[in-house]
Amino acid sequence: MNLYESIYVRKSVRHYKTEELSQKTIEELKNFIDHLEPLFPEIKIKIEILNNISEKEKLKGLFTPNAPYYLAFYSEEKEKHDLNAGYILEQISLYMTSKGIGSCFLGMTKAPKKKEEDLHFVIGMAFGIPKGEAVRHDYEANRLSMDELCVFKEKPKAWVNEILEAARLAPSSLNSQPWRFVIYENRIHVFSKKPTSTGKSWGKFNEFNFGVMLANISITAEEIWVDLDLIKLNNITHKTIPNNQYIISILVKQ
Repeated sequence: MNLYESIYVRKSVRHYKTEELSQKTIEELKNFIDHLEPLFPEIKIKIEILNNISEKEKLKGLFTPNAPYYLAFYSEEKEKHDLNAGYILEQISLYMTSKGIGSCFLGMTKAPKKKEEDLHFVIGMAFGIPKGEAVRHDYEANRLSMDELCVFKEKPKAWVNEILEAARLAPSSLNSQPWRFVIYENRIHVFSKKPTSTGKSWGKFNEFNFGVMLANISITAEEIWVDLDLIKLNNITHKTIPNNQYIISILVKQ
């Protein structure tokens, strides 16, 4: 299973076996992390693996599951650093899924310590061998339909539909699915549904959610051999769509 295939079966895992992963598996994970591409390479980050079995290192916070391992994600506080974090951690989560390792993003956690003075803790992730199944079945995917997420202005090309399905399946905080799409033949304009007063908690992680979704899009584009540009268009920015905010546009590179 590769990262693209993992998009269709990944699920959030909150119950883990108290088992250590092999040293080979940990080293392969570290190697993957060292070589993945961030969305914004200029933003300095640090990812730490915490071993809750042999080292008793644990992330603490509200609703934090008891897992054998945790990732602690640290970053410079720069514009779009949460977007960058989501983009990176989704790739790691999909890699874990491809190896039979379960994972779960942890928004309401505190880091045990700072790694460096100029970095701050952004978010955590639990991971390990799941107690149940490591993958999700189609009927378990609680996602909005394409018609609920999209406004079709033109009939899209085949690659657009592939990209949209990968985006639709992206996980989000409280399953908020904040993304909305305006679709043309060969481009997608991405909008964010503004949170209501009852949705303020997921709004806090909105930028992270979009980073996760954009990772799914980038992985799918690579799989189907489509070279994409992610750009912000001024003529779209000034258009008003009720209860939505323009985020970015996805176009084929010319």
